[in-house]
Amino acid sequence: MSAGRQSTQDHKGVVGVIGLGSMGGGMAASLVRAGFDVVGYDVSAQSVDRLTAIGGRTAASPAEAARGCDIVFSVVVNAAQTETILFGDEGCASTLRPGAVFISCATMSPDIARQLGARLEASGCHYLDAPISGGAARAAQGELTVLASGSAVAFDKARPALNAVAAKLYELGDAPGTGSAFKMINQLLAGVHIAAACEAMTFAAKQNLDLAKVYEVITASAGNSWMFENRMPHVLAGDYQPLSAVDIFVKDLGIIQDMARSECYPVPLAAAALQMYLAASGAGMGKQDDASLARIYAQLSGATLPQG
Repeated sequence: MSAGRQSTQDHKGVVGVIGLGSMGGGMAASLVRAGFDVVGYDVSAQSVDRLTAIGGRTAASPAEAARGCDIVFSVVVNAAQTETILFGDEGCASTLRPGAVFISCATMSPDIARQLGARLEASGCHYLDAPISGGAARAAQGELTVLASGSAVAFDKARPALNAVAAKLYELGDAPGTGSAFKMINQLLAGVHIAAACEAMTFAAKQNLDLAKVYEVITASAGNSWMFENRMPHVLAGDYQPLSAVDIFVKDLGIIQDMARSECYPVPLAAAALQMYLAASGAGMGKQDDASLARIYAQLSGATLPQG
């Protein structure tokens, strides 16, 4: 496990990064710093320009980005986008050379990860199911947590590139699907923790407490969580510019509901949290920061939160 923050002029291989948003852009930068020849693709011209400015190359399509690559990271939102990147009209499955490794970083159902993996591996390429966690700041620093599963051959080929983007690389199984299952456990907890943090902070506002002091006290007390500590500064600042959007948890907690229903497993806390994300999305906050749940609690209760 390493963060891969060393600089070198000797390229270690050609790596594609498809999706250069807050996570993929940071990962691409980490790969450039680690000495990889990075080729990126994104629909956003601004994202593409950021990669070019730090020494990466760009492509006009996923297929072009993958051509000649040893490894391709796909850093998009969901399974549907991943499938399009692989098998769409300009998908990279058509240009990946045999033996190349496709690393899927999107959060998705384990069943779909297995299906996509089997479909790609039938063409002679390798598929690593490798969802990521840690946020944009850690992506930019090469300090993500990667929850990966796939064949030993895929790991052997991809490990140097994975180490360049990760502080912690977990090798969790020998086939796609296991990495996604681990990620869904993380997302269940993360989604519930954000909802609980927003509920607590807005409840404090309803009690007319000094919210800055509430933050200070809770982060030094047993009730603290990583999500409380990370997200509640957004509420204190009244700043809901998206670092992680509400609709991400609409998707992820929805996947958890589907997984649980298929096994007749109760997930009442995740279900309650999902309703709050749905309320925020329905109120027009879907593309805004997930700390926007505090605003829904404020609307329901009449509490007053800080304004940016």
